[in-house]
Amino acid sequence: MKEGEDFYFNEAGLMVFTANYHLKRGYCCKNKCKHCPWGYGKKKEKK
Repeated sequence: MKEGEDFYFNEAGLMVFTANYHLKRGYCCKNKCKHCPWGYGKKKEKK
C-alpha cells in the first residue's frame, strides 16, 4: 500500500482508504466507506 495512492490520514489522524484501494481489493466490505466506488451506503437520487 502506498500513502496518497491507496490511503491518506485525515485531520483526526485516522487512515482513510481511497477508491483506488477499494478497486484493487475487488469487493465491497459494506462498511459505508467514504470513498466506496460501489456507492454502498450512499443516498439514492430520487427521479
